[in-house]
Parts: sequence; structure tokens; C-alpha cells
Amino acid sequence: MKTELHTTEATKASPFPISVSEMRERYLKLYTGAVNDVLRFNYKMHASSLPSHFAPLRENMKVAGLAFTVKGGPDITTEGEFEMRAEMLEALHQDTVVVWDCTGDIVTSQWGEVMSMAAAKLGCRGAIVNGIRDTKAILDLGFPVFHQFKSNTGMLGRFRMYHYQKPILMGEVVVTPGDWVFGDLDGVISIPQSIAYDVLLATEEILNKEVEIREMVESGMKPTDVVKNGGYF
Repeated sequence: MKTELHTTEATKASPFPISVSEMRERYLKLYTGAVNDVLRFNYKMHASSLPSHFAPLRENMKVAGLAFTVKGGPDITTEGEFEMRAEMLEALHQDTVVVWDCTGDIVTSQWGEVMSMAAAKLGCRGAIVNGIRDTKAILDLGFPVFHQFKSNTGMLGRFRMYHYQKPILMGEVVVTPGDWVFGDLDGVISIPQSIAYDVLLATEEILNKEVEIREMVESGMKPTDVVKNGGYF
């Protein structure tokens, strides 16, 4: 019953001035390089990118949504593991992105076809995880996954989930439940929830400015003159 209440409340309320779904739509029109520039230059945040090993399963895959955090690690115990995994999946809600802190595991797959199916049914928009399997099935589903490696070794008896929806450490970045996650071919960024909307607006301004810069370059203007006219490279 608690899970149902949590899900209902999360889908109705938005922590931003606009709906979460609109946030997603607008972020998906951006690219992570521009977002990173805003975080570094406007907010002095020099650690916002998740480890560079995370790559989309397909080049055109992008993710955007509220961070739903999971922590696990190498572990041979199995008691209650299936139950916790099922509870975690039921706690997912609309417009979330599952972010896994796998404690450096490089052996097992923590994500596969059935988990992708279950997550998608609940409105989850993607997963960021170390290892995956059932790759073809995930591709057929079209579920966006950012991963470090593929492995046919399942997690049961080799890796287990410890908890979820608590702060996790992804490389140098602390990801808190509800932070904004955005990923594309150049990697994944975590943006604190409190500034995610303002970062969106600032990045949209950059994209508008870059239209003008491209026009100057395409016109044959010298790079030094582009800079004099407010452009950059």
C-alpha cells in the first residue's frame, strides 16, 4: 500500500515549475556537452558527469528523468534477493531513470529483458547500470540503457542489491533520489533537483546562441571575427 501511495504522489506532483513530462521533452532536445558547460561556468560544478565508461546501448539512445537510485555489490548471499528486486521494481514510477551504483562490479549483469519490461510498464524511462544481458531483447523493446559492459552471468549468487532510493556515489558525483539525470552519446550527467529547471533554461539559451554561431561560420566569417561578434568554438 505504501508503494502505491508513493507512486501516485510522485506522478501527480512536479518539483519543477513545469511538469516532469515537459522537462523530459525539453531536455531531450539538448545535448550533454551544453548542459555540462552551464553547470561548470554558471554553477562552478566541475563534477557532474558520471564515469565515462557508461555508454548508450545504441548511439541514438538518450535518457532524461528523475533519478531512482539503487546500490548493490558483489555478494554470494541470495536470501530475500528476488523479493527486494521485485519491491524495487514496484517502487519505480513515471519518468524515472534507474541509476545503479554497482560498487565496481565488472562480472555480472544487473539488468536484462524482464527488468526492462517491468520498468517500462511503470513509466521508467531508462537505466544506467554496469552490466547487462539479453541485449537483443532490450534492443527490440527500445528501452534506453546506458551500460559499461555485457555479461551472460546473472546477478543471483554473484551480486545483490543492498538498498534503493538513497544517495549513491557514481564516480565523483553524489546522485540523490529525485535529482535530474540526462544522458546521450557523450555520457550521463546528474543535475541537482534544485537547479535542474534553471539549467534547462540556460542550456536552451546556449542552443539558440549556437544557431547564430553556425550561421556566422557557414557564411565564411573568420574565427577571430566570430569571437568578436560574441561567438565561441
